[in-house]
Amino acid sequence: MSLIYAEQRSRLSGQTQAGSRRKHAQPREERRHRGRRGVRVSSRRKQLFPLDRMDGENSALSGGVERERERLPPIYTSSAPAGLGRGVKQPFPSLGTFISTLSQRRDVGGRGLTGGMTGTLSGTLGLRHGRELPPICSDVRQKQRFSIDTLPPEVKAPFPSDPVIPLRTKTSREFQEDMERAVQSGDWRDVREFYLTTFKSFIEINAAFKREANGSFNTIDDSGVNAKFVNAVYDALLSTPQDIQKSVLKGIINSLLREWKGPRSKDDLRAYFILVQNPQYSSTNTYVIYAHLLRQIAVLSEADHHFLVHWLKKLSTRRFKQLVERLLQFISSRLFPAEPDELPPLAKCSWWIPSATKVLSLFNAANSVSSPPIMPFTDFYNITLEHIDFMEDYRTWQNYGNSNRFSFCQFPFILSTVVKKSIIQKDSEQQMISQARQSLVSKVSRRQRVDMNLLFLNIKVRRAQLLSDSLDELMRKRCDLKKKLRVTFVGEAGLDMGGLTKEWFLLLVRQIFHTDYGMFTYMKDSRCHWFSSWKCDNYSEFQLVGTLMGLAVYNSIALDIHFPLYCYRKLLTPPTAPCDQNALVGMATATLDDLQQVTPELAHGLAELLSYEGNVEDDFCLTFQVFQEEMGVIKSNNLKPGGDRIPVTKQNRKEYVQLYIDFLLNKSIYKQFAAFYHGFHSVCASDALMLLRPEEVEMLVCGSPELDMSALQKAAQYEGYSKTDATVRCFWDVVLSFPLELQKKLLHFATGSDRVPVGGMADLNFKISKIDVPTDWLPISHTCFNQICLPPYRTRKELKHKLTIAISNAEGFGLE
Repeated sequence: MSLIYAEQRSRLSGQTQAGSRRKHAQPREERRHRGRRGVRVSSRRKQLFPLDRMDGENSALSGGVERERERLPPIYTSSAPAGLGRGVKQPFPSLGTFISTLSQRRDVGGRGLTGGMTGTLSGTLGLRHGRELPPICSDVRQKQRFSIDTLPPEVKAPFPSDPVIPLRTKTSREFQEDMERAVQSGDWRDVREFYLTTFKSFIEINAAFKREANGSFNTIDDSGVNAKFVNAVYDALLSTPQDIQKSVLKGIINSLLREWKGPRSKDDLRAYFILVQNPQYSSTNTYVIYAHLLRQIAVLSEADHHFLVHWLKKLSTRRFKQLVERLLQFISSRLFPAEPDELPPLAKCSWWIPSATKVLSLFNAANSVSSPPIMPFTDFYNITLEHIDFMEDYRTWQNYGNSNRFSFCQFPFILSTVVKKSIIQKDSEQQMISQARQSLVSKVSRRQRVDMNLLFLNIKVRRAQLLSDSLDELMRKRCDLKKKLRVTFVGEAGLDMGGLTKEWFLLLVRQIFHTDYGMFTYMKDSRCHWFSSWKCDNYSEFQLVGTLMGLAVYNSIALDIHFPLYCYRKLLTPPTAPCDQNALVGMATATLDDLQQVTPELAHGLAELLSYEGNVEDDFCLTFQVFQEEMGVIKSNNLKPGGDRIPVTKQNRKEYVQLYIDFLLNKSIYKQFAAFYHGFHSVCASDALMLLRPEEVEMLVCGSPELDMSALQKAAQYEGYSKTDATVRCFWDVVLSFPLELQKKLLHFATGSDRVPVGGMADLNFKISKIDVPTDWLPISHTCFNQICLPPYRTRKELKHKLTIAISNAEGFGLE
C-alpha cells in the first residue's frame, strides 16, 4: 500500500502571525522555522501511516506529531492566490480530517491531483464549511514531491462536490429492539454506540435520520427526515443512562462550536431541524447549549428560514406544541431565573432572548401558513412579559423600529392581548395628557380663565335624541377627540365616573346598528353586521361611527358590535392611516373564507361553482356581471370591462369568483368603509395598532363574548359582607342559575356594559357591598365602580325576585 505523511499546522502564536506579515527579506533558516501558510511535509523524520489505518490511529499519533511540529520544514508557494495574501492565518483541519476527506472533495478545476502534486488544490479539502486549506503550488522543492503514481486510487479519484453521507441502515424498529434488550439486560453498549455515533456531527445526523443518505430533498415540501425514527430516538433518550445523555450533548457541542464558513447546505438545515427537537433542552442545565443552537438557527439566511418554516409545519401537533412551550419557557427562565446563579449573568448572554424569540417567530410563521393553524395564536403569548417594563420596550421599538436593537414589540405575536391593551391605554393616556396640556397652555398664554372642562371631551345628549345629539357633538368637538371622554345625560343628575360613558356607548351602538337606520345590514346566516352598499353624497355618518368605535378603544370601553373578523383585517390595512387622504385604505385581500364569515350561503354556492365537473358555461349561464339591490332597486355591476358579454367558463371561473368576492367585500362598499376607517384612526392614531392581529382588535373593541360567572365569583370583593354570609351564598346560587340573557343583564346593571374586558372577569374589580335598608328595597348599583349593593335579604326566593326586577329595568341614572 502506498504511504503518505502530512501534518497540519496549529494556530500560530501572536509572534508568528506578526512574522508572517513582514517582508520576506529574512534569512532562509529563519523563514524556514517560522514558515508561511502551507501544509508541512517532513523531509527529516518521516512517520509513515497507511491510508486505511489513518483515522483509527489519529489520536495515538497526535502526541508524536505535536513533538515534531516545530521541526518540520514548510512548503512555500511562489505567489499567494487572490484573496489569500498575507492576511491572518487560519487554522487547518485535523490530520485525520485532512486525510479522510481527500477522497470526498473535487478540485474546482476538475483536475484532481496532477502529476507530482504540482496542481493547485483549489477547493475545500476539509469538512464542508470548514476552514479552507492553503494551496500547494508548483515550486515546491523537488525532494519533497510525490509521484501521482504512488498515490492510492481513492486519492486519485475525482472529489465530489458535497460530503458523502455514510450509509446507516438501522431502522426505527431495530432501534426500539436494541432499547428493549438494553433495558432487560442492562447492557447499553449498542445503544451507547448508536447515540455516540449519530450526534457527533451534522453528517452523521443526516446519515442516521435522512430517508435516503445522499438524496437531495431540496424542496420545502419534504425535509427528507425520517420523522418516525427521530421521534423514537428522542422519546427513548431521556430514559437512557446519564453517560449516554451526556455523550449526546457533547456531540452537539462539538458540532455547534465548529467554525462554519459559507452558506448552509440543506443537510445542515436538516441537522438544525433535528437538533432543535431534542427534549434535553427542557432542563436549565442544557440552556447554554440550547442558546448556541438557537443563535445559529436565528442567523440563517431568509431562504433557509423559509425552508425551516415549511418543514416545521409538518411536525405533529404534539411535537410542535412541545417545541413552542420549550422556547417560551426558555425566554421566561432567562428573564426571571428561579435561582440567581442558575444561569450565566444576563449581561454576558444578552443574545439569548433575541435568538430564542427569532426562532419562535419561525414557529409562529409555520403556524400561520398552516390551514387550519396547528395551535391557537394565543398559545404563543408569553404571560411572563406582563411583568416586565413593556412601555420601555414599546418606546425602544418606536425609536429604533425593526433595527438591530431588539425589542419584543418587533415580535408582537409573543405579547398577550393584556400587554397590548395596556400599551394602547398608556399610549392613549399620554396623548390625552398632551392634548389637555396644549389646551391649558393656550388659555394661559391668552390670559383667559381656565375652565377644568377643557381637560375633557364633554358630550351632552338627550336620551330621546341620543343618536342625532351624539353625532352633532362629535362633529363639533372633533379637535377634542383625544381628551378624556365625559358624558352627561340632560335632565339626569348622574356624575360620569365611567358608568355613564359605558351606558352612552351601549345605547348608541344599539341604535346605530338597528336595521331601520339602514347604515348596516344584519346578515342572519352569519349573525353579524355588514356595510350597506347604497350610494349617497355624504358618508360622514360612517366616519362618525368609526370615530365612535375608536373612542371606545381609546377609552377602554367594550362595545356590543358584531362585525365579521374580515372587517378588523380591513381596519388594519394599513394599520396606521396614510398621510395622503386619497391613498387606498381597507383593501385587504379577500378569500372565499372571508366571504364565508359574511354570507355563508353565497360562499357555499361559489365553492360549488369552483368544484363543478360539468359544463360551467351552459349549466350556470353566468357572465362577469353581478346584481345588487339598493333601496329596493336592482342594479347591475360589471366585474371587469365588458363583463356582461364575457361568459363564465371552466377556464375563467376562478377569476370570476375572486372578482366577485373582491367586489362584495371591498369595491362595492369602498367609500363607506374608507369613511369608517378614517373616523376610527382619527382617534386611535397609535403605533400600537401595528402590534395587533385582527382578532385582537376585535377583542379590544368587543371584549370577550364569553361570560364566566364562576370566574366573577372567584374574583369578587366584599364590603360589609363575607363570602360565607347567607345573603352572598344566595346571591351566587341565583346568578349561576340564571340563563345567559339574565347574566348579561346583571353585568350591564353592575358595570354599565354586558361585555367582558380583555383581561377577563378578574379585571372588572367587581364588588358586592352591604346596604342597611329595609329588605323591600331593590338592589342598587354603582356602575362607575362596578359595584352592586344588596340589602340583607333573608331568603333565596326574595333575593331572586328583587334582583330580577332590578336588572330588567336598569336604565337611567340618579344620585342617592
